Amino acid sequence: MSELQGLRAVVTGGASGIGLATAQLLRARGADVSVLDLHGNAVEPPLRGFVADVGDDDSVRAGLGAAVSSMGGLDILVNCAAIGAVGTVEDQDDAQWHRMLDVNVLGVVRCTRAALPHLRASGQASVVNVCSIAAIAGIPQRAAYSAAKGAVLSLTLAMAADHVREGIRFNCVTPGTVDTPWVGRLLAASEDPAAERAALNARQPHGRLVRPEEVAAAIAYLASPLAGSTTGISLSVDGGMAGLRLRPADR
Repeated sequence: MSELQGLRAVVTGGASGIGLATAQLLRARGADVSVLDLHGNAVEPPLRGFVADVGDDDSVRAGLGAAVSSMGGLDILVNCAAIGAVGTVEDQDDAQWHRMLDVNVLGVVRCTRAALPHLRASGQASVVNVCSIAAIAGIPQRAAYSAAKGAVLSLTLAMAADHVREGIRFNCVTPGTVDTPWVGRLLAASEDPAAERAALNARQPHGRLVRPEEVAAAIAYLASPLAGSTTGISLSVDGGMAGLRLRPADR
């Protein structure tokens, strides 16, 4: 498939996990792809890597500016960079809450704000934000993370309304539990990693963790001109977690 041929994309958080899978798929489908990441210098060709911290506006503007200059423009922005946190509403102090919101919400704001002047010059402009099932379903021990991702969902809708008449589409994906390095670290730190993995698998109706490549495929569709009439939506990639209500298997 080459529906992205000639388009130029920036993927934040693209050095690992969902971001890396997305960058690789966009490149495979014809796009020129730049990665913005704290570890952007570790990104291998044909991807372009740039070091940037989405928690710092100057860093974002410098990294995105360098990426756009290297590609000669920008058509697609994928906001994937994020951090996670485990705990209830009382487990994190104010500094931890501010950090979560600063990276996961304001990080999207900073990157999109810096990208908009370039996206306005594109005839195929699209922004895809990586949200989470935690934005639309109550997940235990994810209070701060859920609050941040809920804000990303609402922000996506607001930006879609603000910029639709400029020809810029905004959508988001809401993955379930994805088999990423962050989830791997959570499992490794648990008392019984095998039992914890089994519990995460069972939480999703299709019985397993979501693969990063599956989320990347949804992002690639939303970013593509093939989705030219799609804006302001949330696309779930969660094995049915958001919408299905199954009876216990032994009934």
